[in-house]
Amino acid sequence: MQTNAKTTEAMRGPKVRHFSVFLPNRVGALMELTKALGEANVHICGLDVINTADSAVLRMVVDDPGRCKDVLAQKNFAATESDAIVVELPQGPEKLAAVLSILLTAEINIEFTYSLMIRPRGKAVLLLHVEDEDFAIEMLAKAGVAVLGQSDISR
Repeated sequence: MQTNAKTTEAMRGPKVRHFSVFLPNRVGALMELTKALGEANVHICGLDVINTADSAVLRMVVDDPGRCKDVLAQKNFAATESDAIVVELPQGPEKLAAVLSILLTAEINIEFTYSLMIRPRGKAVLLLHVEDEDFAIEMLAKAGVAVLGQSDISR
């Protein structure tokens, strides 16, 4: 199974699956989701919660997207999924600005971003949801920024 993931990653570039889950804005909704994923041995690697008066949107990256998709469907969580890129930030606070500058120079719009809770190679990592993942990956790689794929964050 790992071989297929690496082959797919090589063909489409190092991307990760990103989920947006729609939750009712009520006490315990996030816990219900995390418990369901935990029981299925799916680990959340990064998340961002956007809250409104009636609902919340949980954006997340997990270590096993296939199993996550199954759990979300079985538990009737409304969700969408899409590709995103994850970059490894070199040491130092100024490095975030350097990564953002690469994207700005290439005129690549960032739709949203959030940091991940994992450090695959001991460095901070950042999810970027951009309008053109392939072009962003190309520009970041040319500049020497490590772009991680799903296999880098999966167990």
